[in-house]
Amino acid sequence: MKRRVFLGTAAGLASCVQDRRPRLNVFNWSAYIDPQTVPNFEHEFGCRVRYGIYESNEEMLARVMSGNSGWDIVFPTDYLVKPMLANALLAEIQHAELANLGNLEPAFQKPAWDSQLQWSIPYMVTAAGIAYNRKLVPPPAAWSDLWSARLSNRITMLDDPFDVMGACLKKLGLSVNSTNPAQLRAAQHEAVMQKPLLRAYLNAEVRDQLVSGDVLAAQMWNTTAQQAMDASPEISFVFPREGYAVYPDCMVILRESRHQELAHRFLDFMLRPQVAAANALAARTTSTNAAARMLLPEGFRNNPTLYPPPEVFVRGEWADTLSPAAQRLRDRIWTEIKSA
Repeated sequence: MKRRVFLGTAAGLASCVQDRRPRLNVFNWSAYIDPQTVPNFEHEFGCRVRYGIYESNEEMLARVMSGNSGWDIVFPTDYLVKPMLANALLAEIQHAELANLGNLEPAFQKPAWDSQLQWSIPYMVTAAGIAYNRKLVPPPAAWSDLWSARLSNRITMLDDPFDVMGACLKKLGLSVNSTNPAQLRAAQHEAVMQKPLLRAYLNAEVRDQLVSGDVLAAQMWNTTAQQAMDASPEISFVFPREGYAVYPDCMVILRESRHQELAHRFLDFMLRPQVAAANALAARTTSTNAAARMLLPEGFRNNPTLYPPPEVFVRGEWADTLSPAAQRLRDRIWTEIKSA
């Protein structure tokens, strides 16, 4: 057989065996799912999943705002659901396709940001606090401790405008949801004053630096902090005494999705108690799924970093959806902070 003929035949055979299974495109936060969840879904439903990760809401929004991103499912934080809906980015959730919807905790059956769960399904709950190396004596206990000169170049804050502004507002005794221009400018002043002490604004990337000891303290999501604590006994975590922001991340189907039926199957799969419990254990996160919590080991269910006791939980403040005007001002302030 001539080489040209052989190559042509091989190419034809390759095209015949091309994977023709339906494909679902899922875009999620990093380290936020059990490694077996996607393969198990693919096996059960005879499909393939393109799974991508991001590190911030802003990164995700930059990808999907065009309405032609190629993603089917993303995981925005609760306060972004209404803005995404206002920008016609979301598809309506068909409850008839979600047999496991009733597994959610009662508090998440009718959440403030989407009271009928018409556009989003709560997935995990996140809160921001302070992760630190135990060699710090005394240990940080308040947001104000992150303005100490002893932490110069050994501290990071989240690369997240809501969280950085939230910490500054709480330091001033104000609400994380403030829309008052004077209060927001006061918070900006706090952030700019702190900036010379910072090594960087980082999200999950700082976890390894904290474990290695290069960073001594970091504003960090409790889920990421738990992952760091699992990696090193030298790491601890505290919810600051001034208060802290609490916010669920949600599963949503994008309006642009061409795989709506398969997307609903994925959401329902994620709502299964065994799947939700495995995701929470693997990602070291706080599940919104009541049935899943019953399957978690007692030590995990009572972990104070992920499930804070009542006296700590009451200091948490739920994040609200901000008005467009307030969000624009915050965006402008964040740009000014980063460029200061």
